[in-house]
Parts: sequence; structure tokens; C-alpha cells
Amino acid sequence: MKRFKGNFYLYLTIVIIPLLFLGLYFGLDILKENDFKRENQAKWIASIYKEQWDQFISETVTSLEILSITARENLDSPKKMEPLLVQVNQNDPRYGGLYLLDSKGNLMAGTVPLRTEENFSEIPFIKEVIKAKDIIISDHKEVLRNNQLVIGLATPVLDEKNELKGILVADLRIDYMKNVMKVLTPDTKLYVVNGGDKPILEMNVDRNEIYKQKDWVTLPMNQLPWNIKVKIADRDLSELGLAISQIIFIILIITHVLYLLIEYIMLRIKTKKERKENEIHKLELVGSLAASTAHEIRNPLTGVKGFIQLLSEKYTEEEDQYYFNVINSELNRINQIVGEFLILGKPTAQLMNNVNIIETLNELKPLIVSEANAHNIECKWLLPDQPVMVKCAKDQMKQVILNLTKNAFESIERCGTIQVKLQLLEQECKLEIIDNGKGIPEEDIEKIFQPFYTSKATGTGLGLVICKRIIDSFDGKIQIYSTVSVGTTVEITLPIVKNK
Repeated sequence: MKRFKGNFYLYLTIVIIPLLFLGLYFGLDILKENDFKRENQAKWIASIYKEQWDQFISETVTSLEILSITARENLDSPKKMEPLLVQVNQNDPRYGGLYLLDSKGNLMAGTVPLRTEENFSEIPFIKEVIKAKDIIISDHKEVLRNNQLVIGLATPVLDEKNELKGILVADLRIDYMKNVMKVLTPDTKLYVVNGGDKPILEMNVDRNEIYKQKDWVTLPMNQLPWNIKVKIADRDLSELGLAISQIIFIILIITHVLYLLIEYIMLRIKTKKERKENEIHKLELVGSLAASTAHEIRNPLTGVKGFIQLLSEKYTEEEDQYYFNVINSELNRINQIVGEFLILGKPTAQLMNNVNIIETLNELKPLIVSEANAHNIECKWLLPDQPVMVKCAKDQMKQVILNLTKNAFESIERCGTIQVKLQLLEQECKLEIIDNGKGIPEEDIEKIFQPFYTSKATGTGLGLVICKRIIDSFDGKIQIYSTVSVGTTVEITLPIVKNK
């Protein structure tokens, strides 16, 4: 249950919460990007229709200006203009009608009249032309007799003195432009408004939508004081759903990979911790065993050794003495093993002092060199000149060094070399015992500090365990690096005591 809760909180922290925040962040970003994209699409459509309208008006004005040149020459006989107006009207589908008026707005010639007004002079945009003597376009749509919606455009006919002599009027078919728009973008909602913001043309919209100004793009025309309004398309929920789903899927993959990685790391840490606890538990078991039995073994052992001593004095023959020596040797070995058990037992208060490690090594040097000579091994010493002070129990430190050098000698099968190297670092010193012996297989490196593990035929498997326990008690570390057929390096690091 505890593990389940731990996994739940980890999953909540690594997967669920990031998924919610990142999903919301990227979801809002997708919506924002989608809104921007739809708005740009609406602006692009509006720009197309703006160009269409500007071109439409510009071409109409150019056409009327050309006609005005002909009309100026035929104002005295306006009936001559009628066939030309009819022909232009029939050849250009944009026109709903073409008319020639006099300077007061009275009809002089034109196509079949479809306007309901009999007097052009009463039409507002005609009055503006008469007054301004300039091209004027109507600001509202009109309905012809055939129910055709048009917008009127008028251009003045001026003489050399810039006097108004007549007016050319063109009715521009709204449905023509509407059909062009439907061909380009049949589903787009748009409308065109005049300068007073009154609709001139609508496509795919109703009055209710027109009065709702939200989500519309407005673009002014160049040739007219009008605006084109294009509705921004509604959000495509399926497209948005797909995009958000893809983002969520990617986030889920990344967060789950991260979750599994953290789970793996935590599992390794837990396994390492459990392994360490198991080792400590083993040592505690060994310690308990040592505490309860070591003294009991030593007491009868002392008695046995005493009686063997008496017997050796009574039976002095050479053969008897040989047996007594063997018995004493084995009793000493038993005593040594019992001593090792006592060290593994419940630690007793030990007296630790500031010890010069170089001085300790020099004291052990004759013993180690003598042992090296006995094994035909060269021993090299690399020690600094200045003292290196550490806080430890001197006798136990000696025991560690002797144990490690003994292991180094035993790993060298014939002749070889060992190095005893001491380095002084900033906060600690590093003691290395290096040999070029047979080395330790990689799979055995992790086992060598386990109690009772040994590769020797007569070993107890307690030597390195004792060394580690002693060094740990000095707040130091011991590590072993080894390569088969190359050699082994034992590295001990101890905090140094700085002189005050």
C-alpha cells in the first residue's frame, strides 16, 4: 500500500500534473495559432475581393471615359450614341444599362430603360455629378424593373472649357460580382458596405450576422469609400481535436519515459540501499555470533594451549615436538580467527588520536620489505616529505595496511612489484597499495567486501570485511580496482587533520 501511494504521487507529479499544464499551455497555443490562421485566411479572401472590386470600378471608369469622348462629339445628335451604348451594354455582362444624360440630368439616349425613375435628375448621385463635375458612384443599391440589383456610376462629359455638357451613367450589376465571388470562394460569408456602413452586397450571410461585428475582418477599398467585411471561419473542431490529441500523445510519451526513468533510478537506489542494509545485517549477525561465542572459545583455548605446553615439556622427543608445533600452529590460527570475530562484533570504545600516517608506514616498512623479500617481490615506496595527520587508532591502521600488503603478496604468483603510495590532497589523503598480480575478476569485485567470501583455499573471508569496518570507523573509504592479469589497486581515503 505504501509503495502504491509512492508510485501514485510520483505518477501524479511526473505525468498527470505536467500533462494538465503542458496540455493547457499547448492547447491554448494551438487555439491561438488557429485563430491567427483563420484571421489571415479571412484577410486574404478580403484582399482578393478588394482587388476584384477595385479592378471592376477602375475598368468601368476607363470605359466610361472613353465613351465620354465619343459622347462629347455627338451631344447635338444624341441618337447616334444609342447604338454604341447598346452594343457596349450587350458585350459587357457587368452592365445593367448605359445612359447618356444632358447637363441637367435629363435622359438623351440609352439602352432599354429599366430604371423606375423617369427623371434622372432626381437621383442623388446624379445631382452630385452635376454639382461636382466628377465621377460619382451611388452609395446604395437600386432595383431595376427586371428586379436586377445595380449600383449606379456616373461620369461627367466636359467640353474644352471644363463645362458640363452631359453625363454618362452605367448601372453595375451586383449579381455579376456576387457570381464571381461564389466561383472563387462559394462558402465564404462576406458583405460590402458603403461609407455609411450600409450593406451594398451580401453573400452567404443574413441580417442577424451582419449586425454582429465579432469575428469579422474589414478591409477598405482603394477606388471606393467602401469596406469589404469577411467572416472569420468557425473553428474546425475535428482539426483542433486532432492537433491537441497529437500534442497530448507526445506529452504522454515524454512524461511516461521520464516517469519510467525516474522509477528505474529510484529502484536502483532502493536496491542499493537494501543491499547495503543486508550487508549491515550480515555484519550484525556475525557480530552477535562473535559477541556470544568468541570469549567462550578463547577460554577453553587458553586451557588447551597450557596443557599442550606441559605435554611438550614432558615428551621431548623430536617426533613428539613436531606434533606439538603443529597443534600450537593450529591453535594460534584459531586464536587469530577468534580475534577477527571480536573485531566484527559490537564495536567497543576505541581510543583515536592524531596519527602521522607516514610515521606509521615507516614503522611497518621493515616488516613489509622483509615479507616482500621472502616472496621475491620488489617493494616501492612513494611518500610525501611533510607529515600527513589523520585521526585513527594506530594499531588498527597498522592491521589494515599489513592485511592489504599480505593480500598483494599472495596475488603475485612469482616475482613482481607492489607500490605503497601516499598522496596529500586538499581535505583528505589517499593511500594506494598497488600490485601487478593476477587481479580480481570483474564479477567478484562487488563480492569481496561480503563476509566469508574468499577466493583463497585457506582464507576466512573476513580480512577485507575487517579492513572496511575499521576504515569506516575512521570516516574514510576503501575501494578496490582490479584487472585480471594486470593487477589490483586498493585505494584508501581518510580525512586529514589540519594543524591549527
